Amino acid sequence: MRRSAAPKLGAYAGLAGLGLLAALVLGRPLLVALAAPFALVVAVGLIFADDPELHAVVRIDRERVLEGDVVELALELSAERGLPRLDVLIRLPEGLVVEQGKNPVSIRLEPRAPRTLTLRLRARRWGGYVVGDVLLRGQDSLGLFRFDLALPRDRQLRVFPREEQLRHLLRPQDTQPYAGDEVARRRGDGIEFADIRPFAFGDQVTRVNWRATARRGELWVNDRHPERNTDIVLFLDSFAEARRGDTSTLDLALRAAATLARGYIAKRDRVGLIGFGGSLRWLQPGTGEAQLYRICEALLDTRILLHYAWRDIAVVPARVLPPQALVIALSPLLDERSVHALHDLRARGYDLAVVEASPVPYMDPGRTPAERLAFRLWLLRRNALRERLRQSGVAVVEWQEGKPLAVGLEEAGAFRRHAFAGRG
Repeated sequence: MRRSAAPKLGAYAGLAGLGLLAALVLGRPLLVALAAPFALVVAVGLIFADDPELHAVVRIDRERVLEGDVVELALELSAERGLPRLDVLIRLPEGLVVEQGKNPVSIRLEPRAPRTLTLRLRARRWGGYVVGDVLLRGQDSLGLFRFDLALPRDRQLRVFPREEQLRHLLRPQDTQPYAGDEVARRRGDGIEFADIRPFAFGDQVTRVNWRATARRGELWVNDRHPERNTDIVLFLDSFAEARRGDTSTLDLALRAAATLARGYIAKRDRVGLIGFGGSLRWLQPGTGEAQLYRICEALLDTRILLHYAWRDIAVVPARVLPPQALVIALSPLLDERSVHALHDLRARGYDLAVVEASPVPYMDPGRTPAERLAFRLWLLRRNALRERLRQSGVAVVEWQEGKPLAVGLEEAGAFRRHAFAGRG
């Protein structure tokens, strides 16, 4: 703990020194008597102003929360020698606001009497935070010395995006050969009824449809659809964003990614993540609760990084994009490199759907006629971009703040059903 002189000590020492100097210059011993009390106070302060041996520990009740949740931060204080006044300041990141408690605060700390200060913090925005940056300043009983202590930030808090409720998810065009909850389009051993056909060598007797057999006079069996899992790859575009205040298109994309990841993993599907932006990052498809936490941790590290290199999706290893995978792109469609990557994915035969985190609400239409005309031309250009993707068989839905994600997924599902039917 660092000790420094308080302004009061300097004032007392100055008065004592001034009195002694005046006594020597003027030759009047009476001035020494006047300066003696100040000198005595300084001497006593120097003798008894020992280090109070202040100890402080910061604790938080949870390390992982969702947007809008409340986390409790506790600061445990103790000292071997009492401090009549201790000023406490807890520095908080911008994404955390004090819901209950005082910050900063001044308290009295008794000797060997631990005291705990509690703050209830609301996580206002997603992100990874490091908390525990505390500044402590105390004074001795005479107010002559000041004791400062700074605690470094050493407590990590992960705030995950708030997820939405979804009743239905996008169905992939193809499934994988592993057990899951998705009804495959192909026929095999399963529960979902597909059709009936004549009995063939090797069919099990339990599959015989006795009603159809009785009507037609020969053995007929039931065909069924097996239950399989799917591979889902979330394509997160972080090349550019549109922002206004505390919200942005990146916030929408991250919230959609977290929602889709939890929904598909709950169905026992394998989910992977590709961060496509100033730096290229990927997470191989996996399943289970551990994979969900890996995806959420990767989402928190997503940032908009300025980069002028023209990156292509071909730089991603082939094993990162498994065959027959459904790629769901979460993009504001603002950067040509991302649009080029989406067209390249579709040209390589991947099943692709695009959830557009619409930047329109974050744009200013302008005030002059020329600015409003430029804004309308920009909207027409975006409509043309969506139509080019749809003509190649890609479902594109526009999602804005305040609109349920489930509505956009229903629109994408309807487009894909018509596209698959027309293809067949």
